[in-house]
Amino acid sequence: MTEAAALPGRPRGGVLSGPATARAVNVLAPNASAMTLDGTNTWIVSEPDSELAVVVDPGPLDDVHLRHVVDTAHKAGKRIALTLLTHGHPDHAEGAGRFAELTGTRVRALDPALRLGDEGLASGDVVSVGGLELRVVPTPGHTADSLCFHLPADRAVLTGDTVLGRGTTVVAHPDGRLGDYLDSLRRLRSLTVDDGVHIVLPGHGPVLDDAQGAVEFYLAHRAHRLAQVETAVENGRTDPAEVVAHVYADVDRSLWPAAELSVRAQLEYLREHGLI
Repeated sequence: MTEAAALPGRPRGGVLSGPATARAVNVLAPNASAMTLDGTNTWIVSEPDSELAVVVDPGPLDDVHLRHVVDTAHKAGKRIALTLLTHGHPDHAEGAGRFAELTGTRVRALDPALRLGDEGLASGDVVSVGGLELRVVPTPGHTADSLCFHLPADRAVLTGDTVLGRGTTVVAHPDGRLGDYLDSLRRLRSLTVDDGVHIVLPGHGPVLDDAQGAVEFYLAHRAHRLAQVETAVENGRTDPAEVVAHVYADVDRSLWPAAELSVRAQLEYLREHGLI
């Protein structure tokens, strides 16, 4: 067994940019950081025999990257016909307006403030372009406006920041809510059990070939962290920064500000459920 195969979700090794499934190609944005991992994954999705493509998450406002996405599609004989957003964080959505100018496309998102055009996105919507079918799956929690896109033909799901290709995501309090996030993970687990989803096409990090394993790991991780936070509070640590220093002591200190957002969301969840 390879090292990658032993990790949750079975992440793929090798270069991140390029084809991931029969219908999905990744163009990696040059914005690597502790929070964005290798950078934002911008997905070009289309039917193999169609001239039309959909782009999910154009990424940051970086003209070189945005033009690279357009050029990648053109070299494959594709014209970008629509832009979709998984959520509004700048590393996914800041370049959407400029990308719309370059491609002449509408931008569809859950948040009306992010849309260009009259059409948004909502639970149960099916996006159809050139024979391609993407099903909108509401997955609030990381942010209130987070969505995933189910690609049934490839037994895949594009997860934005709801499930990452490496590590775990931040529940970005106060916009993000832990209860919503846990419900969203259970919704994704249902896709793996009931709808045959095997592949995660994440917003950051490598493709995962064991979607159910990844989601189960996320659920177990959240339960473990929640228990740790509850214990920390019972032992007198009530300030979020104190909880982070105790519970996330094994995490790089540069990530503690993000961890504090998750701790605040966990404390809110525990209070709402009468556990602290």
